[in-house]
Parts: sequence; structure tokens; C-alpha cells
Amino acid sequence: METILPLVAGVVALAYAAYLAMSVMKEEEGTDEMKMIARAIREGGNAYLNRQYKTVAIFAAVIAIALLLAINWQTALGFAVGAALSAFCGYVGMKMTTQGNVRTANKAKQGLQPALALAFKGGAVSGFSIVGLALIGLTVFYILFGDANLLVGFGFGACLISLFARVGGGIYTKAADVGADLVGKVEAGIPEDDPRNPAVIADNVGDAVGDCAGMGADLFETYVVTALAAMLLASSPAVFAKFGMGGISLPLVIGAMAIFATVIGTFFVKLGKDGKIMNALYKGLAVTSVVSAVMFYLVSHYLMEGDLGIFLCSIVGLIVMGCMVVITDYFTSYSHKPVLFVSEASKTGAGTNIIAGLGMGMRSTFLPVIVIVAGILVSYFVAGGASSPEMGVYGISIAAAAMLSTTGMIVSIDAYGPITDNAGGIAEMANLPKEVRDVTDPLDAVGNTTKAVTKGYAIGSAALAALSLFAAYKNEIVNRVGSVVLSIEDPFVLTGLLIGAAIPFLFASMLMTAVGRAAFQIVEEVRRQFREIKGIMEGTAKPDYGKAVDIVTRAALKELAMPALIAILSPLLVGFLLNERALGGMLMGVILSGLLLALLMTTGGAMWDNAKKYIELGNFGGKKSPAHAAAVVGDTVGDPFKDTAGPAINPLIKVMNTISILFIALILMYSIL
Repeated sequence: METILPLVAGVVALAYAAYLAMSVMKEEEGTDEMKMIARAIREGGNAYLNRQYKTVAIFAAVIAIALLLAINWQTALGFAVGAALSAFCGYVGMKMTTQGNVRTANKAKQGLQPALALAFKGGAVSGFSIVGLALIGLTVFYILFGDANLLVGFGFGACLISLFARVGGGIYTKAADVGADLVGKVEAGIPEDDPRNPAVIADNVGDAVGDCAGMGADLFETYVVTALAAMLLASSPAVFAKFGMGGISLPLVIGAMAIFATVIGTFFVKLGKDGKIMNALYKGLAVTSVVSAVMFYLVSHYLMEGDLGIFLCSIVGLIVMGCMVVITDYFTSYSHKPVLFVSEASKTGAGTNIIAGLGMGMRSTFLPVIVIVAGILVSYFVAGGASSPEMGVYGISIAAAAMLSTTGMIVSIDAYGPITDNAGGIAEMANLPKEVRDVTDPLDAVGNTTKAVTKGYAIGSAALAALSLFAAYKNEIVNRVGSVVLSIEDPFVLTGLLIGAAIPFLFASMLMTAVGRAAFQIVEEVRRQFREIKGIMEGTAKPDYGKAVDIVTRAALKELAMPALIAILSPLLVGFLLNERALGGMLMGVILSGLLLALLMTTGGAMWDNAKKYIELGNFGGKKSPAHAAAVVGDTVGDPFKDTAGPAINPLIKVMNTISILFIALILMYSIL
């Protein structure tokens, strides 16, 4: 049962995803104008993703050969398959966004509930594809190899593609967004998604390749490495002696149970009497969590021979997930004080808007850290960490696996956002009636919050996953040399800690400046078209949308290599030039600073975005007011924060951890110091 159940659940997830995809595709696209706009977005997304994957394939092939020569063929094969599945998940996300967007815009003519249902179905295709492929991939490889250590290559491949997707997609989407906003809104004074803006198609393409393809690959690899870390820790002597194969298979079975719970949860995503869209989405998440908890009790009782502690760890993971969602919603929704504070600060200019956003962004890191710390401590002790540290760490990994088990629903809610964002853009560009925008606008506004909430979830889950991977790294050393002490008094550990803490800042700075360089090119191109193509502003001539798409595509691909090299080479350099203790310190440093920086950037950026949206509703002077101009500047700063640098720190942390586990045997043999 331990291996059959995950395979069955994976097949169910893929079958349900196929059913939902067919349900979306049978809907009408609308008018010829809507079809033309959707086709342009689709072609731009396909062109970018095809070029990105060709570039990444060369990079991945080199790494696969290196793994084959340096480690073994199983690791190289796992890497190739993990990379391919991660890329496919990103492709599915982009595909459903560019197919669901125009259909949602057309469905909005029938009202809020039909449009919400269709957009959610489009997002759910990504969600179920991710969890289905992840479970099938992990289970098949485990059946073939019978050793969790040989699955690390699979996780590394997934992480690397996720890093490329986050970096490339993030640069693309924010360069286009910043360029479109700066020239369109601030200089030309035209609305968002106005068809006169030459960068408007590139902006909508960016939503698909950044928010959907990027998040899809990100949560696929987080799901994979979290289950993998738990399986590695279950192989440790103390855990294996107590639970045997049941401990190794539990993370996979937890994921399987959550798939069935998520299928049930999708039927509850409906508007209630209050008509609140967010409540409809949260209802689905709540049902998924409750049903999952019941199923977790049944499987943990069976596999863990009635051990209540491990079941409680899974409940801790679900509670941490819920708390992260609530906290992120509080800090990023304009229904609460933080965003209102940033909005009000815009009345006195861009400077005070940015100060307020940074201040609130820093504050937003504290509560998530408290929740994560509480989750770590509770799961450690209820699993028996007081008497057996190995059991305690395994308990933490099960909490992380339970938190990630709801990925299917979380991705469904997240991918809903880009679909509705694009739907609103298509409605604006196709000049659809006001009644349609009255439906797509609230859907889009909620989409901004869902994207922020799922980023908070992704970061929190990444922190627990990274801690589990770090524990697995330490276990690998102990298994090979007998013991290891990572003490702050050790100069090697301290050196590694400081270097690791600096890496996320270096990485984020490279992405921020990359967005700046790409946005500069877009700004210049949009200005050129306004200047040289007569009749754009009057609506008598069409902009050259393809030129802007091509510029931002080339700019994003140009910036891919260096961030990836930092993630891959920095742990290898520290490990081989120093030693395994320095590398251990480095991994601790990158987890600690990466968690805080990612929280600051994603939550702070979402605050700036929704502060602007709140003003656009007519508050503090509304659109074209001084407060709105200030908020647009703040949002321009926040865009690469929340959609480029912040989310990309997640795969950075996990790439560094997985490559360290892969190469620890060679580092122990050949390190210089």
C-alpha cells in the first residue's frame, strides 16, 4: 500500500487536471478582437518559454554529464527527470493562463460566479498537475532504486529548473510591468492595460511566465524536496529502527491523502451569501485542510503503529500553513491597517510611500518567523526530540511535508490570480462593456492578494523544507565520518555562516539590477513608439507589440546564467576550498537571511501594489491624483521585490542545500582544509 497509494493518487490528480483542462477549453473565447489579443499573449508566452527552455536544456545537460561522471548514473537520471518534470509543470501553468484568460473575460459577461469558477478551474489544472507529477516521479524512482539517497538528484533537477523559471520569468514580468507603468501611467497618463501602450502585451505575457510558470516550478520543487528530506531523515538509524519502511513512505502517503482531500475541496469554491471572492477560495482551502487532517490520522495510525506524536506533527504543519496564509493576508490586503498606512503615506509623496512600505515590510517578517519557530519546536518535541534528536528532526520534516501536502489547492488559488489579471487586461484592451470590467476588476483585485498569500506560504514552506534538507546534510556527514559539530565558536562554521548570510543579498541585488536594465530598454522602446508612430495616442494607429515582447525576452534570457552559477558554485567552492563544517555554516546562513529577506521583499512589494490599488478605487484622490502618482512609484519599486528577487530566493536556498547533499562525499575526501 505504501507505494501503490501515492501512484494511484498521482494518476487521480493528473486525470482530474485533464478533466478540468477540457472543461476550460470547451468554453468560448469571445469576440474576434478578444481572440486576437489572447493569441498575441499566447504567442509571446510560447516564444519566451521555448527560448528559455532551450537555453536551460544546454545548462542542464552539462550538469547531468558532470553528475554522471562525479557521482553515479542514478543521480544523473534523477536530475534529468526532475528537471524535465519541473519544466513541464511551468509549461502547464503558462498554457492554462493563456487559454483561461480570454475565456474568463468572456465568461464575465454572465456574472461573477461563472467567471470565478472558470478561473479557478484553470488554476486547478496547474495545482493537480504539480502534485500528481511530483508524487508519481518520487514514488517511481523510489521503487526503482529502493534508496532515498538516490533521489537527491531528482530534487536537485527540480530545484535548478525552478531557479531558472523564477529568475527568467521574474525579470521578464517585472521589466515589462515597470516599463509599461512608468511610461504609460506616469508619463502618458493612460490607464493600466490600455491598448495604446506598446508594452501592454508583454506585461500580460509576463503574468503567465512569471506568476504561473514560475510559481508552478517553484512549488513543484518545494513539494519534491520536502518529501525527499523527510524520506532521507526516515532512513536514519533511530527513525528506521522505530518505524521501518513506514517512516520512509509516510511523506508520500501524506501527499496522496491530501490529493483526495483537495479534490473534495475544489467543490466548495463557490461564492457565499456575502459575495466575497476571497472567502470562496479560503473555503476550499479550509475544507482541504480539515479533510487532510482526518486522513493523516488514519494513515499515520496505520504506518506509525499508533504513534500519536507523528500525527500531531502533521497537524502542526497544517496549522503553520493556515497561520502563514492569515498573516500574509493581513499585511497585504487593503482591508487591513498595513496597506492603508502605506496608501495614506502616498498623500505626501513617493518618498513617504517608500519609507512606509519598507517599514511595514520589515515588520511583516516577525510574525511568520514566530509561527515557523513555534512549528519547529512543537513538532520537534511531540515527535520525541527530547529523548531522540533524530526523531525530533524527523517530526519537523513531517510537519513540512504536511504543510506542502495542500500544494494542489494553494497553486489553484495562486494560478487563479494571473488568469483573472489577464482577463481584466483583455477586457480593457477589447473595450468590453463596463459590466464585464465590474466583474473582472474584483476578481483581479482578489488575485493580487492570492498571489501575495501563496508567496508567503511558499516562503514559509521553503524554510521548513530547507531546515529538513540541512538536517539531512548533517546526517550524511555523520553517516560517513561518525560525528560532526557545527559550533559558532568554530571559525570555519562562522566563516561559512557569514558568507551564507550574504549570498541572498548578492543574489537579490543581481536580480533587481537585471530588472532595472531590462526595464530601461522597454521604457526607451515605448517612448520611441509614442514618438515615432503617429496616431497611437489618438487610437488611429496600433503599437508594435511584438518589438516590446522581443526586447524583454532577450533581456530576461541574457540575465539567467550568473544567478544560477552563484547558487551552484558557491556551496562547492566553500566546501572544497574550506571544509564540510564551513559549508554547514553557509547553509545555516543562507536559510536564516534568505527567509527574512524573501519575506520582506514579497510582502513589502505586495503592500505597495495593493496600496496603489486602494487609491485607484477612489481613495485619497483616486487615479491621476498626486497620491496615485506616488503610489505608482512605490509599486514600481515593489514589483521586482515581490515578483522577481523575493520569490527566487526560495529555489536559491534549496539548490544550495541539495547540491551540498549530493557532493558531500567528494567534499569530505577532497576539501583543502
